Amino acid sequence: MQLHRIPAAAAWLACIGVPAAVAQSNAAAPEAAASAPDSRPVKAAPSPANAKPNEQLKRVEISGTASDESIRKASTASKIVITREEIEKFGDSTVGEVLKRLPGVTTGGRPGRGGDVRMRGMGGGYTQILVNGERMPPGFSLDQLPPEQVERIEVLRAPTAEYGARAVAGTINVVLREALKKKLNEFRAGFQTERGKLSPGISWSRNDGFGDGHAYNLSLNALHGERLDNVISDTSTRTLATNTELLQTSRGQSEDKRDSLNFNGRVQLKLSGTDSLSIQPFIVANKSSNASSILRTTTPGPALDYDRVDSQGDSRFTMARLNTQWQTRPDSETRIELRGGLGRASGSSHSQRQESLAGVGTRLQDDSTDSRDRNWSLMGKFSRSLAGDHSLVTGVEGEGNSRHQTRVTLVNGAPQAGLGDFGDDLDASTTRFAAYAQDEWNVGKQWDFYAGLRWEGITTESSAANYAANNRSSVFTPLAHARYKIDASGRENIRASLTRSYRSPQVQDLIARPSINSQLPHQANTPDRAGNPDLKPELATGLEIGYEKYLSKGGLLSANLFTRRISNLMRNVTALETVTWSATQRWVSRPRNIGKASTTGVELEAKFRLDEYFDDALPVSIRSNLSFFTSKVEGIPGPNNRLDAQPKATANLGFDYRLRSLPLSIGATLNWTPSSTIQQTVLTEATTSRKAVTDAFALWNFTPEQSVRLSASNLTPLDYFNGSVINTGDQIITTRSGGPSYTQWQLRWEMKI
Repeated sequence: MQLHRIPAAAAWLACIGVPAAVAQSNAAAPEAAASAPDSRPVKAAPSPANAKPNEQLKRVEISGTASDESIRKASTASKIVITREEIEKFGDSTVGEVLKRLPGVTTGGRPGRGGDVRMRGMGGGYTQILVNGERMPPGFSLDQLPPEQVERIEVLRAPTAEYGARAVAGTINVVLREALKKKLNEFRAGFQTERGKLSPGISWSRNDGFGDGHAYNLSLNALHGERLDNVISDTSTRTLATNTELLQTSRGQSEDKRDSLNFNGRVQLKLSGTDSLSIQPFIVANKSSNASSILRTTTPGPALDYDRVDSQGDSRFTMARLNTQWQTRPDSETRIELRGGLGRASGSSHSQRQESLAGVGTRLQDDSTDSRDRNWSLMGKFSRSLAGDHSLVTGVEGEGNSRHQTRVTLVNGAPQAGLGDFGDDLDASTTRFAAYAQDEWNVGKQWDFYAGLRWEGITTESSAANYAANNRSSVFTPLAHARYKIDASGRENIRASLTRSYRSPQVQDLIARPSINSQLPHQANTPDRAGNPDLKPELATGLEIGYEKYLSKGGLLSANLFTRRISNLMRNVTALETVTWSATQRWVSRPRNIGKASTTGVELEAKFRLDEYFDDALPVSIRSNLSFFTSKVEGIPGPNNRLDAQPKATANLGFDYRLRSLPLSIGATLNWTPSSTIQQTVLTEATTSRKAVTDAFALWNFTPEQSVRLSASNLTPLDYFNGSVINTGDQIITTRSGGPSYTQWQLRWEMKI
C-alpha cells in the first residue's frame, strides 16, 4: 500500500533543469523505499526539454529525508510518523518514553519507567508491535531497544493488508537506522541517576558509502542500569460469614541491576541494473539481577506462615536475527521484493525465595527456567502501477516460531507437588501464513481510495509430558480507506476507514501447563495460572473518521473518531476448579472467550508555532493532544465494565524552543493519564493510580558537531499503585501494591563527525 509517496522533489527539480536521474537518486534514501510501506513503483521523470545531448551539466548533491508532515500528509490511511529529529529531541532513554507523547498512546508501569505500549488505552496484545515491518520473537520488548538505534517510528491507527490485521488498536512499526551514502559518525556517552544509583551508557553509530553505490550503517549501544524501589503491599481479607477481617502488610526494598548490549546494522548493496540487496543483522543481549527483603505483619494475631521473605534472582536473554531483502524493478511500473529472516533467542532465569518465621527459615523455593527459541520468516511482494492511476500490490508471507522450555521448581529441595504429571520440558510452536492483495488509486485531484483483502492462518501446538494441544484459526479481513483533499494541495484532509482486524491468542495463553502459586493461604487473589487450548481469536470491526489541517509553519490540527465492535473477547477469569495437580479444588486463573465488547474514542491533536498566531511571539513549538475513550464489555456488570487497563482519557502538553542569543535549546512536556477502575469479571475489580509525568531537557551546542544534554524525567513524582477487589461470595479480598516513583536525571555528551 502507498502509505507515503516519493517526495515531489524529483519532478520539481526536473522543471527547473536538474537532471531527473540526479533528482530521483537523491530525493530519498535508497533504503527508505525498501523498508517503508510505499509500494507504488516510481515512474522515471522525463529529461528536460531544453537539455542538449552533449551538454555537461553540473553535478548537484541533495541530502535530507522526508519530513514527518510530508509522509503523514501523503498517506491514504491515517498515520503518524516520528522522524529521527523528533526521537532525538528529548533524549528519552526508552522507545516507550518517545511514544507516550502521541495521541492516545499510554504505557504501563510506574511513571517515568516506560513499560508496555498501548494504543487507545487498550492493552493485552491489541497493539501490533513491529520492528522493520516484522514481529519480534517472544521475550523481546520495545524497552530493550534504545532510541539511538531507531530511524523513525510509524504509527498506523487502522490496519492495512500489507502490515497485517492483528491490530485492533493500531500498529507501531519501529524502523531501525538506515544505510545512507552520507558519511557520518555519531557518538553519545553519559549517565542517568535515580535515588543515587548511577546508570552509565554509551552509543555509537556509523554511516558511510563504499564501492559503486553501496552504503552501510552500524549502531552499537551498551548500558548498565541500577534501580532501587520501595515495596508496599497490603491485602485485606474479610470473611462474610463471621464478619472478621485479616490484614497483611508487606514493607521492604528491592534492587535491580541490568546490563544490555544492542547491535544492529544495515548494508545496502547496489547490484547490476535495478537490483539491490539489503542485509540487516540485529543482536540483543541482556542480563539482570535482583534482590529484595520484605517484612510482613498480620493483624490481628501472629503471622500465619511467614513474617519475612528474602528473594534473589538473575536472568539472561540473548537474541540474534539476520534479515535479507532483495529488490528489483523489471520496468518503471513494476517492483518485486523478496525478504527472508532467521533468528534464535535464548533465555534463562533462576530465583530463590526464602520465607522465615520468627527468624527461622520455614520454606525455600528454588525456580529455574531455560528456553530456546528459533524463528524464520519469508515474504514476497509484487507491486505494479496500472492504468487509471492504480497501484496494485499482492504478497504472501510465512513465519514460524518454536520454543523448547525446561522448568524446575524445588520446595525445600524436593520437586513441587502436583507438577510431576506435566514434566519439566515443554515444546511449543506457532506457524503463520498469509496472503493479501490491495489496490490504491486516485480519482481526480481530491480523492484517494484504498481497498485490501488479507487472509491469515495460524497454527499453534504445544506438548509436555502427558498432554498435547493444538489450536488452529484463520481470518479474512477486508480493509478500506479513503481520503478527501479539501484543497488540492492536501493541506486539509478528511479521512475514513472501514476495517476488520483481530487479536490472536498468545502462545502462553494456549499452553495448558499450570503455574502453581505457593503463597499461603491459597485464595482467589493468589490463584494458580493455566492456559486454554480452546481459545478463539477476537474479531473486531472498526470505523475511523478523521480531519486534519496542515499549517503554514509546519503545524497540524487534527481530530480523529474511532469505534470498534469486538467479538470473542478474551479475558483472564479466576474460578474454583477441580485440578489434576491437587487433591482439593484450587483457584485457577485462565483466559477464556467471554463474549462481546465495544469501544469508542476521539483523539485531538494540535502542533503549531506560537508565531503562527501571534506576530510578536517567539517561534516556540507547541505540541498538545487530548484523547477520550469509552468501552463496554457485555456480560460484566457495570458501571466500570470496560476493556482491560483502558483509562477514560489521556493528554499531553509540551513545548520546545531554540534560543536566538545562545546555542541553547530547551523543552518540556506533561503527560497525564487519570486513575481507572475496571470491572474485569463478575468477581474482580481492578484499579490503577493516575499518572502525571513532567519531562524537561536543555541542549547546549558547543559546536555544530558537539553538544551536551541535561534532561529530567518524572520531575513531579507521584505514588503509583495497582489494586483489586475480589468478591467470591464468601470473602471480599482487597489488595493494593506499588510505591513511590522517582525523578530520573540524565547528562549526556553527543558528538557528530
